[in-house]
Amino acid sequence: MTEKLQKVLARAGKGSRREIEALISQGRVSVNGNVAHLGDRVTGSEQIRVDGHSVETQPQAEIICRVLAYHKPEGEVSTRKDPEGRPTVFDRLPKLQGARWVAVGRLDVNTSGLLLFTTDGELANRLMHPRHEIDREYAVRVFGEVDEAMLQRLRKGVMLEDGMAKFETLKYSGGEGMNHWFHVTLKEGRNREVRRLWESQGMQVSRLIRVRYGKIELPRTLPRGGWAEMALEQVNYLRREVGLAPEEQSKVDVHATERYKQVAQIRKAVRKHNSRMKSAGTGAAPKKPAPARPRSTNQRQKRKTRM
Repeated sequence: MTEKLQKVLARAGKGSRREIEALISQGRVSVNGNVAHLGDRVTGSEQIRVDGHSVETQPQAEIICRVLAYHKPEGEVSTRKDPEGRPTVFDRLPKLQGARWVAVGRLDVNTSGLLLFTTDGELANRLMHPRHEIDREYAVRVFGEVDEAMLQRLRKGVMLEDGMAKFETLKYSGGEGMNHWFHVTLKEGRNREVRRLWESQGMQVSRLIRVRYGKIELPRTLPRGGWAEMALEQVNYLRREVGLAPEEQSKVDVHATERYKQVAQIRKAVRKHNSRMKSAGTGAAPKKPAPARPRSTNQRQKRKTRM
């Protein structure tokens, strides 16, 4: 069975179908040594190259869609390699054979919290596309005096350098002195959008944590630098949100005892990785006690229901 070349490359995480079509039109894609053309179809077993670099592909029928939830620490960059030698979000992820992890969007170097990864490039590209309007929730700590007029502007919309932007929801969640915590949601992923919205009001963001992506919440048991693979139900929730067919297989054992064992293994792997990074002289910061992370809106609502 054959598929369009751009679909195969999108699944391999090389960009959206439109971006790949542009690469093909520019003569930057080859199949078995021949320059590819728009409309070409492949089985996935061919030797495909983009800009001379080999692309590892698999037929769609052989691929199991996998999704990871990663607890990104501050200080890691959301790229595969960093010219400055800083640690990246890919450094700690489990190794794959015949596939690769594709990040669903980015978090900037000073932002921590939930970052999703998947083996399905098409799923990643659809999740990132603004037309699907999947909301992201952030816990944000700002420094300065906050008044109601400022909050109303942030809810209604302010003009940034790349267009109008606003918070879909904005709720106060406590603070001390000049430091105030808020929970905010967005339905798009523009670069540094949360920070730029607050900065447009003269406020300084001193802490930013993504706590939810759609209905996927950052697991409270997941340590910074740790990852957890999602069960089939969560994977198919994400696929439904962007109009993809449900996955029928999973590599996750969902037994409760195994989940507790996995958490212990994750913590051990994080400690080992931090120790290796420190020994290598990467400048990794010494481990500090994690501050209490503000609850997401969904978690607060569940708590009120129990009460």
